[in-house]
Amino acid sequence: MKLYTKSGDDGSTGLFGGVRVMKHHPRIEAYGTVDELNAWLGVCVVACSPDCAIETRIGAILTRLQSRLFDLGADLATPRGSAHESKVTRMSKHHVKEAESFIDEIDGKNEPIRAFVLPGGSSLAAHLHVARSVCRRAERLAVSFNEQEPIGEPVIQFLNRLSDLLFAMARRANGARGVADTPWRKDA
Repeated sequence: MKLYTKSGDDGSTGLFGGVRVMKHHPRIEAYGTVDELNAWLGVCVVACSPDCAIETRIGAILTRLQSRLFDLGADLATPRGSAHESKVTRMSKHHVKEAESFIDEIDGKNEPIRAFVLPGGSSLAAHLHVARSVCRRAERLAVSFNEQEPIGEPVIQFLNRLSDLLFAMARRANGARGVADTPWRKDA
């Protein structure tokens, strides 16, 4: 089978279940941004040093989350009630709770936050901050699409928790490297 099908040459794409929509459809914007986020998580994974225990743990969590993002993409790509709905994993409260447990694990070792933190620090932390900002965009697009067609509360909740987790990971990565958070300073 060839990689190219030419079926999208007219600007449309197929959803799981056979329906075709334009590539700028809000559903495609949402799951396309989830795909972009997944790619950024891959960048973060390769930025994790195998010589640093916390970075190894962060990498393992991120790899698990990449699989969850594939589930999320399939969830968003499959209209509710479609013929193939039973073949996809819908995001659930279980996925949200798992993200919360990762936040508790990672953030529990961070110093209490006392100010807004500028993105950056170590290379891994900087990459995690980029992933966090892409996650926030995916969340905004999911919220917007949800106003047109219900996608399920856990989708939005999972993305919300994931951005918090990525923030906690960035702070923890900096701490592991001895890099202090850079607080935002008004009129600095």
